[in-house]
Amino acid sequence: MKHATKITTTTSITMTRWTTLVFALVTILFLGACAKKVAPPPPPPPSLTAPTASLSANPNTVDQGQSTTLTWQTTNATDVSIDGLGPVDLSGSRKVTPADSTTYHLVAKGAGGTQEATARVTVNLAQAQPVTEAANLTEQELFAQNVKDIFFDYDQYDIRAADQGSLQADAQFLQQHPNIHFTIEGHCDERGSTEYNLALGTNRADAVKNALIQAGVSGDRIKTFSYGKEKPFCTQSNESCWQQNRRGHFVYEK
Repeated sequence: MKHATKITTTTSITMTRWTTLVFALVTILFLGACAKKVAPPPPPPPSLTAPTASLSANPNTVDQGQSTTLTWQTTNATDVSIDGLGPVDLSGSRKVTPADSTTYHLVAKGAGGTQEATARVTVNLAQAQPVTEAANLTEQELFAQNVKDIFFDYDQYDIRAADQGSLQADAQFLQQHPNIHFTIEGHCDERGSTEYNLALGTNRADAVKNALIQAGVSGDRIKTFSYGKEKPFCTQSNESCWQQNRRGHFVYEK
């Protein structure tokens, strides 16, 4: 009986140890499973809300040669473009100088579709001044009376917006008198070296010539020459005088 009791006691101890071991293993596995990081939820799909878009011009009516500012805003868009400007920021503004009346067209694209907007800019064209040709005026006198010089900003040779009207009037007169040949002289103010101003004067004369050609005046009627700062129209050292010297000057060719 004592031997049987001993076997029973040993068996009970062994079972208790196995039960404890199994419980410990189950506990470790459970804690390990709880310790695993939960996978983050997948990102939400792109918004399928249709884009919105607005486009405005301020001012919406300008005189020829003047600028206006386009302003646009979009939402839910990934790609925005404006005809004539190409791709632009999703929202922003841009200064433009239309040559004539123009309707600007904006297209905003996104995951939810496409939205469009437009803005109309009306350009008041410069009214051509009637040419009065008195019987006693020579062609050279008419040239001097009707053809106006083109002026430039400091260290620049781009045609200014303020001179576009004069340039168009010059082109109209010259088209009406196709036998007139002339020279455009490039002039500069006194600042800068002689060599630099000779080059700048050449660029100014060429800029006026090219603008006249684009306006319809035949290029074979036009010569160009640069005086740089060597032949000033005004000799005082101030901005008012310097502005008079920064010009493309027209000279009638006999």
